Amino acid sequence: MIILGIETSCDETSAAIVNERQEILSSVVLSQNNIHAPYGGVVPELASRQHILSIGYVVDESLRRANLSLKDVDIYAVTQGPGLIGSLLVGLSFTKGLAFFFKKELVPVDHLEAHIQSVFIENRDIQFPSLALLVSGGHTSLYFLPEALKFEMIGRSRDDAAGEALDKVAKFLNLGYPGGPIIDRLAAEGNLQRFHFSLPQMTDKSLDFSFSGLKTAALRIIKKHRLSKKSPEFVDFVASFESAVVQALLTNVSRSIDEFVPKSLILCGGVARNRRLRKNFTTLANSHKLPAFIPSPEYCTDNAAMVAVIALEKINRGESFPLALDLNAYPRTMGTSNFFS
Repeated sequence: MIILGIETSCDETSAAIVNERQEILSSVVLSQNNIHAPYGGVVPELASRQHILSIGYVVDESLRRANLSLKDVDIYAVTQGPGLIGSLLVGLSFTKGLAFFFKKELVPVDHLEAHIQSVFIENRDIQFPSLALLVSGGHTSLYFLPEALKFEMIGRSRDDAAGEALDKVAKFLNLGYPGGPIIDRLAAEGNLQRFHFSLPQMTDKSLDFSFSGLKTAALRIIKKHRLSKKSPEFVDFVASFESAVVQALLTNVSRSIDEFVPKSLILCGGVARNRRLRKNFTTLANSHKLPAFIPSPEYCTDNAAMVAVIALEKINRGESFPLALDLNAYPRTMGTSNFFS
């Protein structure tokens, strides 16, 4: 069985080939960072246009690396949502066309579920129930997984995502784009206790997140101390802010461990590449005597391998996916506090 996965939910155009043994035969990701860098963030119109220009090349390159052709593909998988609607429609329309022409099954994939499933690419023996923290530029969510392919969202950001807050502060400081990786690099040299940030707390005691307050506090400190890249305390500020974001994330994970009593912990999403978050997440898991699973950096960011892998898992569990040409994209997450798969 050969599965071709396609991912275009935001600003990465990606295609991957996976076989029935869950081996990644190829994984191609084409970034648009250079296109969006002058604007300090993703411009949806530019992103969708670039996907149109790139998707044919990316799919062809994934097949070339796997030494296969489109005739060898048995199943197609594509991200259906959530994401930027224009970007999603490019990938969905392209994949529907291939599936229709070759009369093959088409598996629609939820982008957030695929991020969680990305950890299973390299770790197949994760015990359930599990808790998953998904952190990216557009999403910050906490999930309870009672079993494989069952996802219950138990917490999410009510405003900015964690990665969005990092990127916005980096933009305000003129650090460049994307800002999260730049902050990750600079923070390693700073004193994370130099500047104090009050962690956000939900008055309803929920497991939801909020990062707009941290972002606002960061901007206030920058103005008060007139911080810039030339300031002596610049790296200390960056380290302190990054540490506050990580603490806010892990505080809710710690609370959810007590409530849901998982057998494993999962960290995924683009911000899961952050070194402080990876280290502190593992430390938290060890303190609760739980195994922690984090994808390699190449599987943290948006990629089609995770799309193909979750499609394979669904097929192996007996789900069928007749070609539906009316399949449409959705820009936002489908659920908040209920099961969906």
